[in-house]
Amino acid sequence: MPEPTNQPEPERSRSAVRSLRRLWPYVKPVSHRLFGSAGVAVVASCLALLIPLVLKWIVDGPVAGHDPSGVWLGGGLVLLLGLLEAGLFGVRRWLVARPMAALEATMRADLYRRLQRLPVSFHDRWGSGQLLSRATNDLQILRMFLTFPMVFLAVNTATILAGFGILFVQRWSLGLILLGPVVPLVILCTYFEARYQLASRSAQDQVGDLTTLVEESVLGIRIIKAFGRHRSQADAFRRQSRELRGTELRKAGLLADLWMVITGLPDVALGAALVLGAVQVADGDLSAGTLVAFLSTALALRWPVESLGWLLSFSNEAATAADRVFEVLDTEVPPETGSGTGTGPVDGEEARPADGIRFSAVRFRYPDAPEGSPDLLTGVDLHIRSGETVALVGATGSGKTSLTSLIPRLYEPTGGRITLDGTDAARLTRSALRSLVATAFEEPTLFSASVRENVLMGAPDADEADLLRALEIAQCDFVHKLPRGVDTQVGEQGLSLSGGQRQRLALARAVVGRPRFLVLDDPLSALDVHTEALVEAALRQVLATTTALVVAHRPSTVLLADRVALLSQGRVTAVGTHQELLSSSAVYRRLMSGQGESAPAAPDRPQFEGSTR
Repeated sequence: MPEPTNQPEPERSRSAVRSLRRLWPYVKPVSHRLFGSAGVAVVASCLALLIPLVLKWIVDGPVAGHDPSGVWLGGGLVLLLGLLEAGLFGVRRWLVARPMAALEATMRADLYRRLQRLPVSFHDRWGSGQLLSRATNDLQILRMFLTFPMVFLAVNTATILAGFGILFVQRWSLGLILLGPVVPLVILCTYFEARYQLASRSAQDQVGDLTTLVEESVLGIRIIKAFGRHRSQADAFRRQSRELRGTELRKAGLLADLWMVITGLPDVALGAALVLGAVQVADGDLSAGTLVAFLSTALALRWPVESLGWLLSFSNEAATAADRVFEVLDTEVPPETGSGTGTGPVDGEEARPADGIRFSAVRFRYPDAPEGSPDLLTGVDLHIRSGETVALVGATGSGKTSLTSLIPRLYEPTGGRITLDGTDAARLTRSALRSLVATAFEEPTLFSASVRENVLMGAPDADEADLLRALEIAQCDFVHKLPRGVDTQVGEQGLSLSGGQRQRLALARAVVGRPRFLVLDDPLSALDVHTEALVEAALRQVLATTTALVVAHRPSTVLLADRVALLSQGRVTAVGTHQELLSSSAVYRRLMSGQGESAPAAPDRPQFEGSTR
C-alpha cells in the first residue's frame, strides 16, 4: 500500500464559485460559443414554456367551442414548438462540443508542461497516481461541467424566472403557493454545498491514491508474483476501495437527501395549487384552460427545479477538480537563475577553458528533509580535470547518487559551487547545462517507444551512424535480433528486456551525443562478467574523449577511472589512484573487499592489492 503523499492540504473554506472562476482564462477564447450555446438553450426552454399557453388557447377556445379544426391547429403548433426546441438543443451541443474538447486538451497540455518543468523534488513528494488522476479524471470533470452543468445552471435559472413570471400572470395567488418552498430550498442547498464539497474532495483524493496503488501493482507485478504478495496487495486494494466506496456512499446520501427535499417540497406545493385551482374553477373564478396552462407550466418547471440538486453537486465536484488541477499549475517552477549557454571562465577568475568539473565546498540536503536534520553532503571539494575520469566510491547511503544529480541540476546544491570548465553551473540555463552533461542512472528507465527513440532521446540531432556507434559501445548487439531491429517497441518501462539489456540501452543513450561531460551511476551493475568486460573495453574509448564522473561499487568499474575519490561522512576524504588508495585508506580497502565501511579494519596490505577483479 502506498504511503500517504505529502501533497498540500486543500483549503476547506474555499468558495466553489471562486475556484470555478479560475477557469476563465481557458474559457475566454471560446466564450462567444459558450454564451451562444447558453442563449440558444434559453430560447429553447422558453419555447417549451409557450406550449402551456397554446394548451390554454386550445382548452378555452376550440375545445370549449367544439371546433375540431382549431384543435388540429393547436396540436400542430405544439408539435412545431417541440421540434424547434429539439433543434435548438442540437445547435447548443454543436456550439460547445468541439470548443470544450479543445479547452480540455489545452488544460491537459498546460498541466503536462508544468509537470515537465517542475523540479525532481516536487515529483518526490507527489504520488504518480495523484498526478495521473488530475490529468485525466479531474480535467474530464471540468470539461463536462463547462459543456452541460454550467450552461444549464444559467439556463434553468432563466427558465425558472420566466416560468414563474408566466405563472404569476396567469394566477398570482397560485404562483405564491409554488414560491413557498424557495426559502427552505435555499437554506438546504447552502448546507448541502458545504458538506458535499468536503466529501467530493475526499473522494477525488482517494481516487488518486487508488490509482497510485493500481499503477504500482501493474508495474511491480513481477515482484508481487515472485514474493507471493498478491493477497496483501489485494487487501490493500480492497481497503482503499472500501474507503472510496464509503465516501461515495456519503456523497450519495447527501445527494439523496437533497433530491428528496427538492422533489418533495415542490410536489406538495403543486398539489396544494391543484386543489385550490380546482376549487376556483368549480366556483367559476378561473377558466379550465388557465388551470391547465398553469399546471402545465408548473410541470415544465419541474425538471429545472429538480435538476438544481444534480447541478449543484456536479458544480462542487468541478470546483474540487479545479482546485486539484490548479494545485499543480500554481506550484512555482524554480526560476531560471542562469543565462549563459556555454562554458567559460567565472567572473573575477582567470580563464580556464579546459578546467573540467570542480566541486567547491558543495553542501546538499533534500528539500523534504526533516527540519534540523544534518546535510547529506557537508562540504565536498573535488576537481575532475578535463579529459579525466574519476570514480566515486563510498558506502551505501553516503550520497554518491545525490552528488551526481547536482551536476545536471536535477537538484540544486544548498551551498558551495559546481563549475564546468570554469563556468558556474548555476549561471548556465538548465537546457544549456543538460546539453553539455549526459547521465546514465543506476536504475535504467526506458519508455514505451522504439529502441531508436529511447537511445536518441540522449541526442535528438544524432544520425544513424551515431546511433549504431552508441549501440556498439554499449554492446547492444541484441537489438539487431529483435523483430524490427532498432524500430522494435520495447514496451512499458522496457520490461520486455532483461535488466542488463535495459542498462546497456541506457548507457547507449548517455554516450550517443558524444557529451562533453559524462556522469555514470554504477552503469555496469546488471551485466554479466563477459558483457561487462566488452562494455568496459568500448567505454574506455569514450571516456578518453570526455570528462567523466563514474559511481563505482566494484574494482572492475574503478579500474576504468584515472583516479578515485572516496566519499565518506558527507565529504571527499581521499583522492588518488586505485593502487594509492588501497595502500593508504583502510576504509577504501574495506569497500573494495565488499565488507562495507563499518566492517572491521582490513590489514594494511590486503592480498588482493593490484588485482583487476
